Amino acid sequence: MKKNVVLEKSAAFSIRVVNLYKYLTNRKHEYVMANQIKRSGTSIGANICESQNAQSRADFIHKLNIALKETDETVYWLTLLKTQSI
Repeated sequence: MKKNVVLEKSAAFSIRVVNLYKYLTNRKHEYVMANQIKRSGTSIGANICESQNAQSRADFIHKLNIALKETDETVYWLTLLKTQSI
């Protein structure tokens, strides 16, 4: 199977997001932003993975656009988290 750097990096990012979620909930007792970051951050890789089995070029582009939107949402939540003193 051909190596896919995008899949590898998105999977690694998902793992980091889950670890951040665990830290925020267990140590900082922050649940709202932690949950939102976990949902959007792990969705990026899931959508990239789905795009590998797209039924058409348009479907492939659509799934990657969803991943991009999830990336934007994750950046939003991380920015909010950064501005908080958690």
